[in-house]
Amino acid sequence: MVDESKGSTSLERLAEDKDLLELASAEPSVSELLRRGLDWVTRIARFDLATLFLLRDARLVAVAARGPLANAQVRGHVLELARFPQVRQALETRRARAFTEEDHTGEGDPFDGVLDLPPGHSCMVVPLCSGERCYGVLTLDRAECETYAPSVVELVEVYGQILATALQNAEQRATFERMHRQDREHARLLESELGGDSEGILETSLSPVMRDLARRARQVAETDTPVLLLGETGTGKERLARAIHRWSARADQPFVTLNCAAIPAGLLESELFGHVKGSFTGAIKDRAGRFQMAHRGTLLLDEIGELPVDLQAKLLRALQEKTFEPVGSDRMVRADVRILAATHVDLQQAIAQRRFREDLYYRLSVFPLRLPPLRERREDLAQLCAFLLAEQVRRTGRRGMRVSPEGLARLAAYDWPGNLRELANVLERATILSPGLELGPQSFELPTRAHQDVVPEIRPAVMALEDVPTLARVQREHILRVLSLTKGRIYGPGGAAELLGLKPSTLQSRMKKLGIARQDQFVIEGPR
Repeated sequence: MVDESKGSTSLERLAEDKDLLELASAEPSVSELLRRGLDWVTRIARFDLATLFLLRDARLVAVAARGPLANAQVRGHVLELARFPQVRQALETRRARAFTEEDHTGEGDPFDGVLDLPPGHSCMVVPLCSGERCYGVLTLDRAECETYAPSVVELVEVYGQILATALQNAEQRATFERMHRQDREHARLLESELGGDSEGILETSLSPVMRDLARRARQVAETDTPVLLLGETGTGKERLARAIHRWSARADQPFVTLNCAAIPAGLLESELFGHVKGSFTGAIKDRAGRFQMAHRGTLLLDEIGELPVDLQAKLLRALQEKTFEPVGSDRMVRADVRILAATHVDLQQAIAQRRFREDLYYRLSVFPLRLPPLRERREDLAQLCAFLLAEQVRRTGRRGMRVSPEGLARLAAYDWPGNLRELANVLERATILSPGLELGPQSFELPTRAHQDVVPEIRPAVMALEDVPTLARVQREHILRVLSLTKGRIYGPGGAAELLGLKPSTLQSRMKKLGIARQDQFVIEGPR
Protein backbone atom coordinates (compact mmCIF):
# COMPACT_ATOMS: atom_id res chain seq x y z
CA MET A 1 0.00 0.00 0.00
CA VAL A 2 1.26 3.48 -0.86
CA ASP A 3 2.29 5.88 1.84
CA GLU A 4 0.33 9.03 1.01
CA SER A 5 2.98 11.24 2.58
CA LYS A 6 5.37 10.26 -0.23
CA GLY A 7 3.26 11.17 -3.23
CA SER A 8 6.10 12.48 -5.41
CA THR A 9 8.15 9.32 -4.89
CA SER A 10 5.10 7.24 -5.78
CA LEU A 11 4.55 9.33 -8.92
CA GLU A 12 8.11 8.55 -10.04
CA ARG A 13 7.54 4.85 -9.33
CA LEU A 14 4.29 4.98 -11.31
CA ALA A 15 6.17 6.24 -14.37
CA GLU A 16 8.73 3.41 -14.08
CA ASP A 17 6.39 0.55 -13.16
CA LYS A 18 6.79 -2.23 -15.76
CA ASP A 19 3.52 -3.91 -14.77
CA LEU A 20 1.61 -0.72 -15.51
CA LEU A 21 3.34 -0.34 -18.86
CA GLU A 22 2.35 -3.91 -19.64
CA LEU A 23 -1.24 -3.11 -18.67
CA ALA A 24 -1.29 -0.21 -21.14
CA SER A 25 0.17 -2.22 -24.04
CA ALA A 26 -1.12 -5.78 -23.49
CA GLU A 27 -4.03 -7.30 -25.40
CA PRO A 28 -6.52 -8.56 -22.79
CA SER A 29 -10.30 -8.41 -23.21
CA VAL A 30 -12.05 -5.32 -21.82
CA SER A 31 -13.39 -7.26 -18.82
CA GLU A 32 -9.91 -8.63 -18.03
CA LEU A 33 -8.46 -5.15 -18.46
CA LEU A 34 -10.93 -3.66 -15.97
CA ARG A 35 -10.24 -6.42 -13.46
CA ARG A 36 -6.50 -5.92 -13.68
CA GLY A 37 -6.93 -2.16 -13.56
CA LEU A 38 -8.75 -2.30 -10.23
CA ASP A 39 -6.21 -4.75 -8.85
CA TRP A 40 -3.40 -2.36 -9.76
CA VAL A 41 -4.99 0.72 -8.12
CA THR A 42 -4.56 -0.95 -4.73
CA ARG A 43 -0.84 -0.16 -5.07
CA ILE A 44 -1.24 3.60 -5.20
CA ALA A 45 -4.12 4.62 -2.88
CA ARG A 46 -5.97 3.34 0.17
CA PHE A 47 -9.69 2.71 -0.25
CA ASP A 48 -12.59 0.67 1.06
CA LEU A 49 -14.31 0.77 -2.30
CA ALA A 50 -12.95 1.31 -5.82
CA THR A 51 -15.57 1.40 -8.57
CA LEU A 52 -15.20 1.63 -12.34
CA PHE A 53 -18.05 3.37 -14.15
CA LEU A 54 -18.30 3.38 -17.96
CA LEU A 55 -20.13 6.18 -19.75
CA ARG A 56 -23.32 5.11 -21.52
CA ASP A 57 -25.07 8.12 -23.11
CA ALA A 58 -25.74 10.45 -20.16
CA ARG A 59 -25.32 7.78 -17.49
CA LEU A 60 -22.44 6.17 -15.64
CA VAL A 61 -22.85 2.41 -15.29
CA ALA A 62 -20.79 0.52 -12.68
CA VAL A 63 -19.01 -2.43 -14.35
CA ALA A 64 -16.45 -3.48 -11.72
CA ALA A 65 -15.75 -2.90 -8.01
CA ARG A 66 -13.06 -3.84 -5.48
CA GLY A 67 -12.66 -3.47 -1.72
CA PRO A 68 -14.43 -4.51 1.52
CA LEU A 69 -17.53 -2.47 0.63
CA ALA A 70 -17.95 -3.91 -2.88
CA ASN A 71 -21.19 -5.88 -3.33
CA ALA A 72 -23.73 -6.80 -5.99
CA GLN A 73 -25.67 -3.55 -5.52
CA VAL A 74 -22.54 -1.48 -6.12
CA ARG A 75 -21.66 -3.45 -9.26
CA GLY A 76 -25.09 -2.75 -10.74
CA HIS A 77 -25.23 0.92 -9.69
CA VAL A 78 -26.13 3.61 -12.25
CA LEU A 79 -25.53 7.36 -11.91
CA GLU A 80 -27.50 9.94 -13.88
CA LEU A 81 -24.99 12.68 -14.73
CA ALA A 82 -27.73 15.33 -14.61
CA ARG A 83 -28.10 14.65 -10.86
CA PHE A 84 -24.37 14.96 -10.07
CA PRO A 85 -22.89 18.19 -11.51
CA GLN A 86 -19.61 17.71 -9.61
CA VAL A 87 -19.01 14.34 -11.26
CA ARG A 88 -19.97 15.78 -14.65
CA GLN A 89 -17.53 18.63 -14.10
CA ALA A 90 -14.69 16.17 -13.42
CA LEU A 91 -15.42 14.54 -16.78
CA GLU A 92 -15.63 17.86 -18.63
CA THR A 93 -12.40 19.24 -17.15
CA ARG A 94 -10.63 15.82 -17.29
CA ARG A 95 -9.16 16.48 -13.85
CA ALA A 96 -9.30 14.15 -10.84
CA ARG A 97 -10.89 15.63 -7.74
CA ALA A 98 -11.05 14.77 -4.03
CA PHE A 99 -14.47 15.61 -2.61
CA THR A 100 -15.25 17.20 0.76
CA GLU A 101 -18.45 17.18 2.77
CA GLU A 102 -19.44 20.55 1.28
CA ASP A 103 -19.18 19.24 -2.29
CA HIS A 104 -22.04 16.79 -1.67
CA THR A 105 -24.38 19.49 -0.41
CA GLY A 106 -27.42 19.70 -2.65
CA GLU A 107 -26.66 16.72 -4.92
CA GLY A 108 -25.99 14.04 -2.35
CA ASP A 109 -23.43 11.24 -2.35
CA PRO A 110 -23.27 9.08 -5.53
CA PHE A 111 -23.75 5.95 -3.40
CA ASP A 112 -26.73 7.19 -1.38
CA GLY A 113 -29.23 4.36 -1.05
CA VAL A 114 -26.58 1.77 -1.90
CA LEU A 115 -23.99 2.17 0.86
CA ASP A 116 -24.25 3.66 4.35
CA LEU A 117 -21.08 5.79 4.35
CA PRO A 118 -20.42 8.24 7.21
CA PRO A 119 -20.76 12.01 6.56
CA GLY A 120 -17.48 13.59 5.52
CA HIS A 121 -15.90 10.31 4.38
CA SER A 122 -12.96 10.38 1.92
CA CYS A 123 -13.88 10.11 -1.76
CA MET A 124 -12.27 10.81 -5.12
CA VAL A 125 -13.51 10.92 -8.74
CA VAL A 126 -10.96 10.21 -11.49
CA PRO A 127 -11.98 10.74 -15.16
CA LEU A 128 -10.88 8.07 -17.64
CA CYS A 129 -10.13 10.06 -20.80
CA SER A 130 -7.80 9.44 -23.74
CA GLY A 131 -7.58 11.48 -26.92
CA GLU A 132 -10.98 12.97 -27.68
CA ARG A 133 -12.88 10.25 -25.86
CA CYS A 134 -14.01 9.96 -22.21
CA TYR A 135 -14.74 6.36 -21.24
CA GLY A 136 -16.03 6.90 -17.71
CA VAL A 137 -14.74 7.48 -14.18
CA LEU A 138 -12.95 5.66 -11.39
CA THR A 139 -14.26 6.46 -7.90
CA LEU A 140 -12.40 5.75 -4.66
CA ASP A 141 -14.22 5.84 -1.29
CA ARG A 142 -12.87 5.40 2.21
CA ALA A 143 -14.89 5.23 5.43
CA GLU A 144 -12.40 7.51 7.19
CA CYS A 145 -13.32 11.20 7.45
CA GLU A 146 -10.14 12.49 5.85
CA THR A 147 -9.72 14.11 2.42
CA TYR A 148 -7.29 12.47 -0.03
CA ALA A 149 -3.98 14.37 -0.21
CA PRO A 150 -3.32 16.35 -3.43
CA SER A 151 -0.25 14.23 -4.20
CA VAL A 152 -2.40 11.08 -4.16
CA VAL A 153 -5.04 12.72 -6.35
CA GLU A 154 -2.31 13.60 -8.85
CA LEU A 155 -0.98 10.05 -8.76
CA VAL A 156 -4.37 8.44 -9.36
CA GLU A 157 -5.14 10.97 -12.12
CA VAL A 158 -2.05 9.83 -14.06
CA TYR A 159 -3.11 6.23 -13.50
CA GLY A 160 -6.59 7.07 -14.83
CA GLN A 161 -5.06 8.41 -18.04
CA ILE A 162 -3.03 5.22 -18.49
CA LEU A 163 -6.08 3.04 -17.83
CA ALA A 164 -8.11 5.09 -20.35
CA THR A 165 -5.38 4.60 -22.96
CA ALA A 166 -5.51 0.84 -22.35
CA LEU A 167 -9.31 0.93 -22.76
CA GLN A 168 -8.91 2.84 -26.02
CA ASN A 169 -6.41 0.26 -27.30
CA ALA A 170 -8.74 -2.60 -26.33
CA GLU A 171 -11.66 -0.92 -28.11
CA GLN A 172 -9.58 -0.35 -31.26
CA ARG A 173 -8.42 -3.99 -31.25
CA ALA A 174 -12.02 -5.17 -30.92
CA THR A 175 -13.05 -2.93 -33.84
CA PHE A 176 -10.12 -4.18 -35.93
CA GLU A 177 -10.97 -7.83 -35.19
CA ARG A 178 -14.61 -7.25 -36.15
CA MET A 179 -13.60 -5.62 -39.43
CA HIS A 180 -11.08 -8.40 -40.05
CA ARG A 181 -13.80 -11.04 -39.57
CA GLN A 182 -16.07 -9.16 -41.98
CA ASP A 183 -13.27 -8.98 -44.54
CA ARG A 184 -12.64 -12.72 -44.25
CA GLU A 185 -16.34 -13.47 -44.70
CA HIS A 186 -16.46 -11.17 -47.72
CA ALA A 187 -13.36 -12.85 -49.19
CA ARG A 188 -14.88 -16.32 -48.73
CA LEU A 189 -18.12 -15.18 -50.36
CA LEU A 190 -16.26 -13.62 -53.28
CA GLU A 191 -14.14 -16.74 -53.72
CA SER A 192 -17.27 -18.88 -53.76
CA GLU A 193 -18.85 -16.63 -56.40
CA LEU A 194 -15.71 -16.90 -58.52
CA GLY A 195 -15.88 -20.69 -58.41
CA GLY A 196 -13.19 -21.19 -55.80
CA ASP A 197 -14.89 -24.16 -54.15
CA SER A 198 -13.24 -26.82 -56.32
CA GLU A 199 -12.61 -29.41 -53.59
CA GLY A 200 -15.53 -31.53 -54.80
CA ILE A 201 -14.17 -31.91 -58.32
CA LEU A 202 -10.84 -33.05 -56.89
CA GLU A 203 -12.34 -35.77 -54.72
CA THR A 204 -14.99 -36.98 -57.21
CA SER A 205 -12.55 -37.24 -60.11
CA LEU A 206 -12.86 -40.34 -62.27
CA SER A 207 -9.07 -40.44 -62.49
CA PRO A 208 -7.47 -42.69 -59.84
CA VAL A 209 -4.39 -40.44 -59.88
CA MET A 210 -6.48 -37.35 -59.05
CA ARG A 211 -8.42 -39.12 -56.29
CA ASP A 212 -5.16 -40.26 -54.70
CA LEU A 213 -3.81 -36.71 -55.04
CA ALA A 214 -6.89 -35.29 -53.26
CA ARG A 215 -6.56 -37.87 -50.47
CA ARG A 216 -2.92 -36.99 -49.87
CA ALA A 217 -3.67 -33.25 -50.06
CA ARG A 218 -6.34 -33.62 -47.35
CA GLN A 219 -3.87 -35.48 -45.14
CA VAL A 220 -1.14 -32.85 -45.40
CA ALA A 221 -3.67 -29.99 -45.07
CA GLU A 222 -4.16 -30.92 -41.41
CA THR A 223 -0.50 -30.11 -40.70
CA ASP A 224 1.70 -27.04 -41.13
CA THR A 225 4.13 -28.97 -43.35
CA PRO A 226 5.35 -27.07 -46.46
CA VAL A 227 3.87 -28.44 -49.69
CA LEU A 228 5.48 -28.22 -53.13
CA LEU A 229 2.92 -28.30 -55.96
CA LEU A 230 4.39 -29.50 -59.24
CA GLY A 231 2.88 -29.77 -62.69
CA GLU A 232 2.68 -28.24 -66.12
CA THR A 233 1.32 -24.75 -66.64
CA GLY A 234 -2.45 -24.61 -66.27
CA THR A 235 -2.93 -27.89 -64.38
CA GLY A 236 -4.65 -26.16 -61.44
CA LYS A 237 -1.87 -25.74 -58.89
CA GLU A 238 -3.39 -22.60 -57.36
CA ARG A 239 -6.80 -24.26 -57.12
CA LEU A 240 -5.24 -27.16 -55.24
CA ALA A 241 -3.40 -24.71 -52.95
CA ARG A 242 -6.69 -22.98 -52.10
CA ALA A 243 -8.27 -26.36 -51.38
CA ILE A 244 -5.41 -27.27 -49.01
CA HIS A 245 -5.91 -23.94 -47.21
CA ARG A 246 -9.66 -24.50 -46.86
CA TRP A 247 -9.10 -28.03 -45.55
CA SER A 248 -6.62 -26.77 -42.94
CA ALA A 249 -7.05 -25.35 -39.43
CA ARG A 250 -6.05 -21.97 -40.91
CA ALA A 251 -9.13 -21.79 -43.15
CA ASP A 252 -10.49 -18.73 -41.31
CA GLN A 253 -7.20 -16.87 -41.70
CA PRO A 254 -5.79 -15.11 -44.82
CA PHE A 255 -4.80 -16.95 -47.99
CA VAL A 256 -2.17 -14.78 -49.70
CA THR A 257 -0.49 -15.42 -53.05
CA LEU A 258 2.66 -14.06 -54.67
CA ASN A 259 3.59 -14.86 -58.27
CA CYS A 260 7.39 -14.78 -58.25
CA ALA A 261 7.52 -14.53 -62.05
CA ALA A 262 5.12 -11.58 -62.36
CA ILE A 263 7.05 -9.01 -60.27
CA PRO A 264 10.34 -7.35 -61.23
CA ALA A 265 13.31 -8.79 -59.34
CA GLY A 266 14.09 -5.43 -57.71
CA LEU A 267 10.65 -5.29 -56.08
CA LEU A 268 10.29 -8.91 -55.02
CA GLU A 269 12.03 -8.52 -51.65
CA SER A 270 9.72 -5.64 -50.71
CA GLU A 271 6.69 -7.64 -51.87
CA LEU A 272 7.74 -10.59 -49.74
CA PHE A 273 8.93 -8.88 -46.57
CA GLY A 274 7.60 -5.30 -46.80
CA HIS A 275 9.56 -2.08 -46.38
CA VAL A 276 9.84 0.95 -44.14
CA LYS A 277 9.39 4.56 -45.14
CA GLY A 278 12.40 6.00 -46.94
CA SER A 279 14.09 2.65 -47.58
CA PHE A 280 14.22 3.38 -51.32
CA THR A 281 12.97 5.95 -53.81
CA GLY A 282 9.18 5.88 -53.79
CA ALA A 283 8.86 4.30 -50.33
CA ILE A 284 6.72 7.13 -48.94
CA LYS A 285 5.29 5.05 -46.08
CA ASP A 286 5.73 1.74 -44.28
CA ARG A 287 4.24 -1.18 -46.19
CA ALA A 288 3.57 -4.73 -45.04
CA GLY A 289 4.81 -7.59 -47.21
CA ARG A 290 3.05 -10.84 -48.11
CA PHE A 291 4.53 -12.62 -45.07
CA GLN A 292 2.90 -10.11 -42.72
CA MET A 293 -0.36 -10.18 -44.67
CA ALA A 294 -0.48 -13.98 -44.35
CA HIS A 295 0.22 -14.01 -40.58
CA ARG A 296 -1.58 -17.05 -39.05
CA GLY A 297 -2.72 -18.03 -42.54
CA THR A 298 -1.26 -19.51 -45.73
CA LEU A 299 1.17 -18.01 -48.24
CA LEU A 300 1.34 -19.47 -51.76
CA LEU A 301 4.60 -18.72 -53.56
CA ASP A 302 3.61 -19.37 -57.15
CA GLU A 303 6.29 -19.95 -59.80
CA ILE A 304 8.88 -20.38 -57.04
CA GLY A 305 11.35 -21.61 -59.66
CA GLU A 306 11.59 -18.06 -61.01
CA LEU A 307 12.68 -16.54 -57.68
CA PRO A 308 16.09 -14.80 -58.02
CA VAL A 309 18.94 -16.72 -56.39
CA ASP A 310 19.99 -13.85 -54.10
CA LEU A 311 16.47 -13.68 -52.66
CA GLN A 312 16.27 -17.45 -52.15
CA ALA A 313 18.74 -17.21 -49.23
CA LYS A 314 16.56 -14.61 -47.48
CA LEU A 315 13.45 -16.71 -48.05
CA LEU A 316 15.20 -19.77 -46.61
CA ARG A 317 16.12 -17.81 -43.48
CA ALA A 318 12.54 -16.58 -43.08
CA LEU A 319 11.24 -20.15 -43.39
CA GLN A 320 13.76 -21.53 -40.89
CA GLU A 321 13.53 -18.81 -38.22
CA LYS A 322 9.99 -17.54 -38.89
CA THR A 323 11.40 -14.02 -38.67
CA PHE A 324 12.55 -11.49 -41.26
CA GLU A 325 13.60 -7.88 -41.66
CA PRO A 326 11.53 -5.52 -43.85
CA VAL A 327 13.59 -3.68 -46.47
CA GLY A 328 15.37 -0.73 -44.83
CA SER A 329 14.65 -1.91 -41.29
CA ASP A 330 16.90 -3.40 -38.61
CA ARG A 331 13.93 -4.70 -36.64
CA MET A 332 13.04 -8.38 -36.81
CA VAL A 333 9.39 -9.17 -37.55
CA ARG A 334 7.83 -12.51 -36.61
CA ALA A 335 5.16 -14.13 -38.77
CA ASP A 336 3.36 -17.45 -38.35
CA VAL A 337 2.84 -18.54 -41.95
CA ARG A 338 2.15 -21.90 -43.60
CA ILE A 339 4.05 -22.05 -46.91
CA LEU A 340 2.81 -23.62 -50.14
CA ALA A 341 5.02 -23.35 -53.24
CA ALA A 342 4.14 -24.09 -56.86
CA THR A 343 6.18 -24.39 -60.04
CA HIS A 344 6.17 -25.92 -63.50
CA VAL A 345 9.99 -25.74 -63.60
CA ASP A 346 12.09 -28.87 -63.14
CA LEU A 347 13.76 -27.79 -59.89
CA GLN A 348 16.26 -30.66 -59.96
CA GLN A 349 17.53 -29.38 -63.29
CA ALA A 350 17.50 -25.81 -61.96
CA ILE A 351 19.65 -26.96 -59.02
CA ALA A 352 22.12 -28.60 -61.40
CA GLN A 353 22.29 -25.33 -63.34
CA ARG A 354 22.75 -23.36 -60.08
CA ARG A 355 19.53 -21.44 -60.65
CA PHE A 356 17.90 -22.81 -57.50
CA ARG A 357 19.35 -23.44 -54.04
CA GLU A 358 19.37 -27.09 -53.03
CA ASP A 359 18.81 -26.29 -49.33
CA LEU A 360 15.71 -24.22 -50.19
CA TYR A 361 14.43 -27.05 -52.38
CA TYR A 362 14.63 -29.53 -49.52
CA ARG A 363 12.95 -27.02 -47.20
CA LEU A 364 10.00 -26.61 -49.58
CA SER A 365 9.63 -30.15 -50.91
CA VAL A 366 8.86 -31.93 -47.65
CA PHE A 367 5.57 -33.05 -49.19
CA PRO A 368 5.53 -32.75 -53.01
CA LEU A 369 2.26 -33.13 -54.90
CA ARG A 370 2.35 -33.52 -58.69
CA LEU A 371 -0.74 -32.61 -60.70
CA PRO A 372 -1.19 -34.67 -63.87
CA PRO A 373 -1.74 -32.86 -67.19
CA LEU A 374 -5.23 -32.89 -68.66
CA ARG A 375 -4.24 -35.35 -71.41
CA GLU A 376 -3.59 -37.94 -68.67
CA ARG A 377 -7.04 -37.52 -67.10
CA ARG A 378 -9.35 -37.29 -70.11
CA GLU A 379 -12.00 -39.25 -68.21
CA ASP A 380 -12.65 -36.07 -66.22
CA LEU A 381 -13.44 -33.94 -69.27
CA ALA A 382 -17.23 -34.07 -68.87
CA GLN A 383 -17.07 -33.12 -65.20
CA LEU A 384 -14.47 -30.41 -65.80
CA CYS A 385 -16.51 -28.87 -68.61
CA ALA A 386 -19.63 -28.71 -66.42
CA PHE A 387 -17.64 -27.15 -63.58
CA LEU A 388 -15.89 -24.55 -65.76
CA LEU A 389 -19.09 -23.57 -67.59
CA ALA A 390 -20.83 -22.99 -64.26
CA GLU A 391 -17.85 -20.98 -63.04
CA GLN A 392 -17.95 -18.74 -66.13
CA VAL A 393 -21.62 -17.76 -65.75
CA ARG A 394 -20.70 -14.62 -63.83
CA ARG A 395 -18.57 -13.36 -66.73
CA THR A 396 -20.58 -14.62 -69.73
CA GLY A 397 -24.12 -14.37 -68.37
CA ARG A 398 -24.92 -17.66 -70.18
CA ARG A 399 -26.60 -20.11 -67.83
CA GLY A 400 -27.42 -23.73 -68.63
CA MET A 401 -24.61 -24.24 -71.15
CA ARG A 402 -23.56 -27.85 -71.75
CA VAL A 403 -21.27 -29.87 -74.01
CA SER A 404 -22.83 -32.54 -76.22
CA PRO A 405 -21.37 -36.07 -76.34
CA GLU A 406 -20.02 -35.33 -79.83
CA GLY A 407 -18.46 -32.13 -78.49
CA LEU A 408 -16.80 -34.07 -75.67
CA ALA A 409 -15.39 -36.53 -78.22
CA ARG A 410 -13.87 -33.60 -80.13
CA LEU A 411 -12.34 -32.22 -76.92
CA ALA A 412 -11.01 -35.65 -75.92
CA ALA A 413 -9.13 -35.95 -79.23
CA TYR A 414 -7.05 -32.87 -78.45
CA ASP A 415 -3.81 -32.99 -76.40
CA TRP A 416 -4.40 -29.81 -74.30
CA PRO A 417 -0.84 -28.46 -73.94
CA GLY A 418 -2.35 -25.55 -71.93
CA ASN A 419 -4.28 -27.96 -69.69
CA LEU A 420 -7.21 -26.64 -67.61
CA ARG A 421 -6.44 -23.02 -68.43
CA GLU A 422 -6.64 -23.73 -72.17
CA LEU A 423 -9.82 -25.78 -71.71
CA ALA A 424 -11.43 -22.90 -69.78
CA ASN A 425 -10.54 -20.45 -72.56
CA VAL A 426 -11.91 -22.74 -75.29
CA LEU A 427 -15.17 -23.23 -73.39
CA GLU A 428 -15.62 -19.52 -72.67
CA ARG A 429 -15.00 -18.60 -76.30
CA ALA A 430 -17.46 -21.27 -77.49
CA THR A 431 -20.06 -20.07 -74.96
CA ILE A 432 -19.85 -16.49 -76.24
CA LEU A 433 -20.14 -17.51 -79.91
CA SER A 434 -22.77 -20.25 -79.60
CA PRO A 435 -26.40 -19.21 -80.30
CA GLY A 436 -27.81 -22.15 -78.34
CA LEU A 437 -27.19 -23.84 -75.00
CA GLU A 438 -25.48 -26.95 -76.39
CA LEU A 439 -21.86 -26.91 -77.49
CA GLY A 440 -21.20 -29.44 -80.25
CA PRO A 441 -17.96 -30.29 -82.07
CA GLN A 442 -18.40 -27.35 -84.44
CA SER A 443 -18.46 -24.94 -81.45
CA PHE A 444 -14.81 -25.44 -80.57
CA GLU A 445 -11.93 -23.67 -82.28
CA LEU A 446 -8.99 -25.93 -81.50
CA PRO A 447 -5.58 -25.06 -82.96
CA THR A 448 -3.81 -27.53 -85.19
CA ARG A 449 -0.24 -27.97 -84.05
CA ALA A 450 2.35 -29.12 -86.58
CA HIS A 451 4.69 -31.84 -85.36
CA GLN A 452 8.19 -30.51 -84.90
CA ASP A 453 9.91 -33.88 -85.11
CA VAL A 454 11.34 -34.73 -88.55
CA VAL A 455 10.09 -38.15 -89.57
CA PRO A 456 12.55 -39.95 -91.84
CA GLU A 457 11.13 -40.88 -95.21
CA ILE A 458 10.47 -44.60 -95.68
CA ARG A 459 10.80 -45.78 -99.27
CA PRO A 460 8.27 -48.47 -100.21
CA ALA A 461 10.70 -49.96 -102.74
CA VAL A 462 13.28 -50.68 -100.05
CA MET A 463 11.03 -51.94 -97.24
CA ALA A 464 8.41 -54.63 -97.59
CA LEU A 465 4.98 -53.96 -96.09
CA GLU A 466 5.33 -56.72 -93.52
CA ASP A 467 8.57 -55.14 -92.26
CA VAL A 468 7.04 -51.75 -91.44
CA PRO A 469 7.07 -51.42 -87.62
CA THR A 470 4.22 -49.74 -85.76
CA LEU A 471 4.82 -46.29 -84.27
CA ALA A 472 4.39 -47.74 -80.75
CA ARG A 473 7.06 -50.35 -81.48
CA VAL A 474 9.49 -47.71 -82.78
CA GLN A 475 8.89 -45.54 -79.70
CA ARG A 476 9.30 -48.50 -77.34
CA GLU A 477 12.59 -49.60 -78.91
CA HIS A 478 13.97 -46.05 -78.90
CA ILE A 479 13.06 -45.49 -75.25
CA LEU A 480 14.64 -48.85 -74.33
CA ARG A 481 17.88 -47.86 -76.07
CA VAL A 482 18.02 -44.52 -74.27
CA LEU A 483 17.25 -46.14 -70.90
CA SER A 484 20.09 -48.58 -71.47
CA LEU A 485 22.42 -45.67 -72.12
CA THR A 486 21.37 -43.93 -68.88
CA LYS A 487 21.30 -47.19 -66.86
CA GLY A 488 17.61 -46.66 -66.19
CA ARG A 489 17.94 -43.13 -64.82
CA ILE A 490 15.04 -40.88 -65.87
CA TYR A 491 15.50 -37.68 -63.85
CA GLY A 492 18.24 -35.08 -63.75
CA PRO A 493 21.00 -33.97 -66.13
CA GLY A 494 21.86 -36.69 -68.62
CA GLY A 495 18.74 -38.64 -67.65
CA ALA A 496 16.50 -40.33 -70.20
CA ALA A 497 13.86 -37.61 -70.01
CA GLU A 498 16.39 -34.89 -70.85
CA LEU A 499 17.89 -36.92 -73.74
CA LEU A 500 14.44 -37.58 -75.20
CA GLY A 501 13.32 -33.97 -74.71
CA LEU A 502 10.41 -35.02 -72.49
CA LYS A 503 9.30 -34.18 -68.99
CA PRO A 504 10.02 -37.06 -66.57
CA SER A 505 6.31 -37.50 -65.79
CA THR A 506 5.49 -37.70 -69.52
CA LEU A 507 8.22 -40.29 -70.08
CA GLN A 508 7.01 -42.42 -67.16
CA SER A 509 3.45 -42.28 -68.46
CA ARG A 510 4.60 -43.33 -71.93
CA MET A 511 6.71 -46.18 -70.49
CA LYS A 512 3.69 -47.49 -68.63
CA LYS A 513 1.57 -47.32 -71.79
CA LEU A 514 4.23 -49.12 -73.84
CA GLY A 515 4.72 -51.84 -71.22
CA ILE A 516 8.29 -50.94 -70.30
CA ALA A 517 9.06 -52.49 -66.93
CA ARG A 518 11.07 -51.29 -63.91
CA GLN A 519 14.09 -49.09 -64.36
CA ASP A 520 16.47 -51.45 -62.54
CA GLN A 521 16.48 -53.87 -65.49
CA PHE A 522 18.49 -51.33 -67.46
CA VAL A 523 21.39 -51.17 -65.03
CA ILE A 524 24.45 -52.37 -66.90
CA GLU A 525 26.93 -54.10 -64.68
CA GLY A 526 30.64 -53.72 -65.29
CA PRO A 527 33.06 -56.59 -65.86
CA ARG A 528 33.70 -58.85 -62.89
